[in-house]
Parts: sequence; structure tokens; C-alpha cells
Amino acid sequence: MKINVMTDILEADNRIAAVNQGTFDQHSILVINLMSSPGSGKTTLLERTAEALRGKLRLGVITGDIETTIDSERLEGFQLPVIQLTTGSPCHLDANMIASALPHLDLNQIDILVIENVGNLVCPAEFKVGEDYKVVMLSIPEGHEKPLKYPLMFRESALLLINKIDLLQYTNFNLEEARRNATKVNPDIEIIEMSCTAGQGIEPWVSWLVERYQRKMGKQRSA
Repeated sequence: MKINVMTDILEADNRIAAVNQGTFDQHSILVINLMSSPGSGKTTLLERTAEALRGKLRLGVITGDIETTIDSERLEGFQLPVIQLTTGSPCHLDANMIASALPHLDLNQIDILVIENVGNLVCPAEFKVGEDYKVVMLSIPEGHEKPLKYPLMFRESALLLINKIDLLQYTNFNLEEARRNATKVNPDIEIIEMSCTAGQGIEPWVSWLVERYQRKMGKQRSA
């Protein structure tokens, strides 16, 4: 007898993710599942996002790591509501983990919630957590071939952030090839080039967030 364990796990996760999404919709929150390899720049992106959104929309973060609270401690310095999830060994966040964090957040005080997933280009793409959009970040040192090597991550994402473009001249990363590879895997994916440390590309990223938030609010009002 064959037992498809992965199918059962994903089905259970999808059910909890749907409940999470209902909670987020009830509180009119746009939810982004931010994924990448370790060290691509997700936390720095969130720091810049917090600065750019201040006075416009209220940002909250759930951040995931296998160990430590380093990322949440960094983000707390920006006066954000932040919850740190440490998985111990799982290489991704799942819907049940997110559900366990929600009672510790005042959802009435959040407009955009970013779930900073565990650094990994494989597992996080398989699990829904209740997000509106998945976003993947790829940094220049990782190489332009990654969309072809890890296609599910890019296929599932609405937006690709190509970070650390200030390092482009020091690598053999081919920006146009990266774009071609990403759109080959996902013809609908949007792409923003950026350098979080230099502040480049933050404005179009924040505009993307604001536009998606307004779009969601518009759909809810017309429903």
C-alpha cells in the first residue's frame, strides 16, 4: 500500500492556511510571504521597508529562523510589531506556525504583514501560510541560474527582487540572463532590481506593496 505523506501534509497545511487567510481578510491585512536563500538581504529589506512605509501604512513582521532571535531584535529597533518563530529543524514556516503567532500580534494595528520565511530556496515554496502573495529575493552573489535550478520558488512567486546589484561589477552575474530564466519559469513574474544597503529600488518595491494593499482593499469594499 502506498501512502502519500507529502500530499497529506500539504492538504492539512492548506486547510490551516485558508483559516489564516480568512483572519487576515477580516482585519484587512495584506500578507506577503517573503522567501530567499540565507543571506540574500531579507531583513535589510524589511528595515528599509519600515522606514519607507512610516506614516503611510502600518507594517508588521513574522520572522522565521531555525535558531536565534537575531532578525527580530534588529527589526524591533524600528518600533515594529515583530514575532520571531524558531523552527528548531524544519527548513520552512508552515500555516500552523503562523497560526500560533497570530494571538501575539494586534492585527488591528497592522496593514501589511510580511512573513520573513526561513532562508531556503526549496521548502518554503511548497507551503501556503495564508499569504496574498509570495515574493522571492535573489541576490547577485547567488548566480543568475537559480530560477532554473529552483523553479517552484520562482513559479509560485508574484514578484522577484534581484538584490545587491551594487555588487554586479564584481561577479559574473548576468542580469538579463536572470530575467530570462525567471520569466521562462514564470512568464507573469514581476521583477525589481535593488540594493537594499544603498537604498536603490526601495521606492518601486514599496509602491508595489501599496498598490497591492489598495487593490485588496478595493476588492473587499466591492464584495
